[in-house]
Amino acid sequence: MISPVDNRVYAERPDATGAQIDQLLTRAAAAQKQWAEVSLDERRALITRFIEHMNASAEAIGEELTWQMGRPIRYTPNEIRRGFTERARFAVDAAPGALADIAVPPIAGFNRFIRKTPAGIVLTIAPWNYPYLAAVNSVVPALLAGNAVILKHSSQTPLCAERIAAGLTAAGLPDGVFSVLHASHADVEKIIGSGRVGFVSFTGSVAGGRQIQAAANGVFIGMNLELGGKDPAYVREDANLADAIENLVDGAMFNSGQCCCGIERIYVHKSVYNQFVKGAVDLTRTYKLDNPLDPATTLGPMVKTSAAEFVRAQINEAVAQGATAHIDPKEFTRDAAGTPYLAPQILTNVNHKMRVMMEETFGPVVGIMPVDSDDEAIRLMNDSPYGLTAGVWTTDESAALRIGAQIETGTLFMNRCDYLDPALAWTGVKDTGRGCSLSVLGFDALTRPKSYHLRAV
Repeated sequence: MISPVDNRVYAERPDATGAQIDQLLTRAAAAQKQWAEVSLDERRALITRFIEHMNASAEAIGEELTWQMGRPIRYTPNEIRRGFTERARFAVDAAPGALADIAVPPIAGFNRFIRKTPAGIVLTIAPWNYPYLAAVNSVVPALLAGNAVILKHSSQTPLCAERIAAGLTAAGLPDGVFSVLHASHADVEKIIGSGRVGFVSFTGSVAGGRQIQAAANGVFIGMNLELGGKDPAYVREDANLADAIENLVDGAMFNSGQCCCGIERIYVHKSVYNQFVKGAVDLTRTYKLDNPLDPATTLGPMVKTSAAEFVRAQINEAVAQGATAHIDPKEFTRDAAGTPYLAPQILTNVNHKMRVMMEETFGPVVGIMPVDSDDEAIRLMNDSPYGLTAGVWTTDESAALRIGAQIETGTLFMNRCDYLDPALAWTGVKDTGRGCSLSVLGFDALTRPKSYHLRAV
């Protein structure tokens, strides 16, 4: 694993052999049967201890994460302390209700109910950009539901999976219930197609999602696919502009724009367009692009030089097609071609013929377009192959609901963006994928309904 901080090898892990994978699956299957017999109260207590262990290690985990993927160290411990902890604790609290038997109308002489049984082995394939947040969405509810879990993390963040394993071991999880897998794409596809796992949770690219689906062809397993995004925001003429500027610039630039639900395109009512653009440019100029191990740094390198070059190409292509770039990269002295250090950028005079407004960018750049009306904003927001989240900035909740009902998206925000509420279903439409995680609904995918029809004689 090459660190984007200084381009040196930070960690090396060998891929598992075929024999090791077979042993891992066999051990997980046996451990799962025993784990399913453990009471839910005991599982919840164990996960609570796991959360406490992870929080106690947050500083060390944060520094390790900065080295692996480049997010500034001032932020990385909070991936554990905030989002990871919030989601895991929600799952612990929600589990009794989410996993409870479902009663049906009584009939004299019969006892009938539906019980939620574990899917078996859950294979979680997690990404590098939010390695703990993406993993916790399936790992914790899967364990609470009585499943065994195999975590295959991105090769960019291999130590994250090992940190989770260490935390679960410290909490007392029996051997084999949770396993870390370092493996090639080909071997992962073989596992999916083997019929030995009951569910696959994948967060990644659209192309990767198609490979997962193809690998599962012929086996009848559940899956959750969270794929690409090109999330839009609309700033109405009645919006609180100061709040909109602060939130949307952060939503576009945080984590160097490497967020599944980050803001990649903004539509602003023409009456407040110039004021919004000026505020967004001024705020973006305050970011500090530098070594992410410096606590003063607010913008670190992108995960790889190739990722930064992809974003540079989108920006340069848009400018060549008539877009206006408002930030001079020379204002950010660390920015340099051929490195993962990339200055943030605000683009105007953009349109939907440009890749930067249609293809996922996954970098610290956002295009801003003026619109004449709600209807024009809705049309442009829907003009995308993706549909993860969308935000509307307005002081009129009824307008947000009316607009939101017409936007093709999995989550509709009002005056908010780039956030996952664990009580709400996390899902998407179109090429963003299929399935659902988080909320009480997230448990359903990780279990199978089993009906009990008991007749008294």
